[in-house]
Amino acid sequence: MAETSLESPTRTTALRDRFLNLLGTRSLIMGILNITPDSFSDGGQFFSSETAQRQAEKLAFEGADIIDVGAESTRPGHQPVSAEEELVRLEPILGRLTGVIEAPFSIDTSKAAVARRALELGVSVVNDVWGFQRDPAMAETVAEFGAAAVLMHNRESTDPAIEIIADMRRFFDRSLRLASEAKIPHSHLILDPGIGFGKSRAQNFAALANLAAFKEYGLPLLVGVSRKSLFAEPGSPPVDHSLYRTIAGNLAAAANGASIFRVHDVVEHVAAFKIFDTIARN
Repeated sequence: MAETSLESPTRTTALRDRFLNLLGTRSLIMGILNITPDSFSDGGQFFSSETAQRQAEKLAFEGADIIDVGAESTRPGHQPVSAEEELVRLEPILGRLTGVIEAPFSIDTSKAAVARRALELGVSVVNDVWGFQRDPAMAETVAEFGAAAVLMHNRESTDPAIEIIADMRRFFDRSLRLASEAKIPHSHLILDPGIGFGKSRAQNFAALANLAAFKEYGLPLLVGVSRKSLFAEPGSPPVDHSLYRTIAGNLAAAANGASIFRVHDVVEHVAAFKIFDTIARN
């Protein structure tokens, strides 16, 4: 087992609050760090402690407000891994990162056992792609550590016939009820529409176009569209325009009410949102 990081509960809480207190002041950037062999964009690139640390330091230097670490790919058709395998990938790396990098970290997992160990190692936020609805112990684990949480909408399968906004509302209502039952403060919660998860192409665009429908929850919205094929035109030439498409999608999401953006390319998004925020808040 890896040693715990130098994080103390006080420092972890301070990093959590530093992130939460930035909400509403400007657009926030969540940098992606995948410690996986099979993520769709960067699988295998940061699988060692050394490469992971260099990438985390790069993300922080470029201006990421929080760094999201994941050890299981959630791309379509991914091979699920056990909590034990996630921990084998995370433990040699995560405590090292939180101990030396002065930035808040989130853990991208839907397993309470993985979230618990990550929180012990100094993570401040749990990013659950199943919104507390996959592992019944997740909400209690988040509450126990006083962590913040991202609750993402997800579906087991795609059904183009459903009204996706209504489905998302039902999902969020249940996730928020679980959070309330666990006594997680409302101010510690963030919603994610789950772009690319259990939705048709048309439903993904509908979700992005109707983010304002979730203002009634009074919670920040996180969007993750980075490098996703959603924005590629069907049958278009195989030219990699993913960065431009990602920035365009994120700026549109910001205009519709999103305030946190999960991205691979941090420095480009920091520059784009500096201009967006200057204009939007003028």
